[in-house]
Amino acid sequence: MATNLGTGSKIKKQDALDYHSSGRPGKIEVVPTKAVTTARDLSLAYSPGVAEPCLEIAEDSDLSYKYTARGNLVGVISNGTAVLGLGNIGPHAGKPVMEGKGVLFKKFADIDVFDIEIDVTDVDAMVKVIQALEPTFGGINLEDIKSPECFELEERLKASMNIPVFHDDQHGTAIISGAALLNAADLAGKSLDQLRVVVSGAGASAIACANFYIALGVKRQNLMMVDTKGVIFEGRTEGMNSYKAAFAVPTAARTLADAMKGADVFLGLSAKGLVDQEMIRSMAKNPIVFALANPDPEISYPEAVEARSDIIMATGRSDYPNQVNNVLGFPFIFRGALDVRAKAITEGMKMAAAQALAQLARQEVPENVTRAYGGAKLAFGPNYIIPTPFDTRVLLWVAPAVAAAAMADGVNRVELDLEEYRERLRRSQSRAYGVMRAVVEKAKKQPVRIVFPEGNTSKVQQAAAILASDGICKPILMGPEAEIRRMITEHKIEELQGVEVIDPETAEDFERYVEEFWALRQRKGIGRREARKLVRTRSTFASMMIRDGKADGMVLGHSMSYPEALRAPLQVIRTAEGETAAGVYVVATKNEVKFFADCTVNPDPTASQLADIAARTADLARYFDIEPRVAMLSYANFGSSPTASPSKVAEATRILKAKRPDLVVDGEMQVDAALVPELREEIFPFSTLKGEANVLVFPNLDAANLSYKLLARLAGAEVIGPILLGMNKAVNVVQLGASVNDIVNLATITALKAQGEDFRF
Repeated sequence: MATNLGTGSKIKKQDALDYHSSGRPGKIEVVPTKAVTTARDLSLAYSPGVAEPCLEIAEDSDLSYKYTARGNLVGVISNGTAVLGLGNIGPHAGKPVMEGKGVLFKKFADIDVFDIEIDVTDVDAMVKVIQALEPTFGGINLEDIKSPECFELEERLKASMNIPVFHDDQHGTAIISGAALLNAADLAGKSLDQLRVVVSGAGASAIACANFYIALGVKRQNLMMVDTKGVIFEGRTEGMNSYKAAFAVPTAARTLADAMKGADVFLGLSAKGLVDQEMIRSMAKNPIVFALANPDPEISYPEAVEARSDIIMATGRSDYPNQVNNVLGFPFIFRGALDVRAKAITEGMKMAAAQALAQLARQEVPENVTRAYGGAKLAFGPNYIIPTPFDTRVLLWVAPAVAAAAMADGVNRVELDLEEYRERLRRSQSRAYGVMRAVVEKAKKQPVRIVFPEGNTSKVQQAAAILASDGICKPILMGPEAEIRRMITEHKIEELQGVEVIDPETAEDFERYVEEFWALRQRKGIGRREARKLVRTRSTFASMMIRDGKADGMVLGHSMSYPEALRAPLQVIRTAEGETAAGVYVVATKNEVKFFADCTVNPDPTASQLADIAARTADLARYFDIEPRVAMLSYANFGSSPTASPSKVAEATRILKAKRPDLVVDGEMQVDAALVPELREEIFPFSTLKGEANVLVFPNLDAANLSYKLLARLAGAEVIGPILLGMNKAVNVVQLGASVNDIVNLATITALKAQGEDFRF
């Protein structure tokens, strides 16, 4: 079955043609993973340096996994005889589909692909061609090859090759729909061995699905297959082959309508419009209908649910619930197989993938997944029996399950520690996750009390649940207690049962805080009445709690502007003596982690303030286990422009070097001088900055704020922050509308700072 990731909106012909032809034609390119900028680089990449790995591999062919890209390389191979819903269009016309398959491998599992289209239809010839390619690849994905040839081809290649061979049209749909069947049967209150199953279609996907359902527990005698000639029954000779014959059953049913009467499950892998509402009505109680013909199903979702209110339905479409999409399978199955250097993909590995997907669908769906689907609430039930294609957790569930099954079945060449493997996969998904890992471990050693003034918002509660569950901190939720307790119960947030809830309106410390706040602000134009009004605001009350020692840190700002959220902490907690408040973003690019300052607080800092901001940002980098190399940025290099801004940055550099001789720092300099050491060493050999700068201090708020946002939006950098520096106590302000992950990250950093005075940032 083809992979459909569409949104359901109509794609115009010209839009599709322009997409594929604009710029560099096609959808893929080969990019070097090693430096090729100097003559020495080229000598290492090719002659004479390449001879050394060649000689090593000649002694031991398995070293090809060490010295080449083979271990992360899959061959997507097709002859174009059964493409999408297009049929036998040949290898040339099938190439855009195979390139697209490569894009999905890369997008979802970071697997590289060479797509190979072969102008061969004879099975013997195809076997010889593909066998000869084995030294190139870590695995083979057969694609869009018609049946019955595809069955024999896969069987022979699996028997003769020493790398995984997987025909996705067969097994991908089987695995994903099998996971859906496990959950649908459970919701329908039916056991697999009692299900009556009707399969419409007898091609590669249909036969593979039927066999997989039997492996899951469906009884062969309870499964009826229907092709274009009708029911496959014992004694039928027309249009038969050995693969269909395995599903012939004794029955008087001859049509699809006959077969569907009283059936528990309908699986469609055939053609549009073959099923009508009356056929759906004829099925058993709580019918399970998987209408997977692509692009249009055997019966549309609206028609089916109109016919039966008790139906559990899946299609191949993204615009209705329960999309059976092969992208939930093949990238992650190959990821697990490649990472243990599997010799084959076994039935156990396929079964493990299906079970993992079924179990994942029963877990609470995180906010970042629902956001990708328009904010619709996703929860295990008739309209959510399989994970969605853009659920990033699929990698973390399926790949380890497949790797574990490969090791259990003994087809692995590499043994993995599964917990370490999951951690590696998490890091591969998110550069920010890798950056945060050390901070998380430090924070967990001494969990502190972090108060969340916006405790009655859903995102804050989700973040607090993660923080509590992972032992990072002890959350305190602030807001109307009855409302917060009700939300926790309604959303079944078990991690927050018994969490401390503070309502300023009813708190025992309210009157005392009013007097203390008035004492703090009475010479700043605040009267007692206004003090009472302000202490009722949660940001002020939370600030007073921290000042009073009733909480160790605070995170706020999710539902208010940054200046508004920062006002109370600055009034009550204040900055540390002699220090400047500033906002730092940690910017994780593909290969590097940078610290950008000041991105949120000071519009035009003085030279002294810039020096202070730079020092605090360098200290912050050290708590991420990164040794700081500080560049004081400007539009000029080392006195080349004697105007105000470069002069200010030069003075800030002088102050910083005098105050902090322990730091590697220089300026004023342009960005390219800061980030390209070779350029700096050639033109400015006197510079005291060594290596590529990782702490970038900007001359003003405009430059810093624009820079981090451009990297995030245009270059795909991941950002953590803003981290508030220079405060007396541990306080951080998230941006308005921050995600759950943003709140978790800032709360973790806040908890780390709250652990003690040694954490100076």
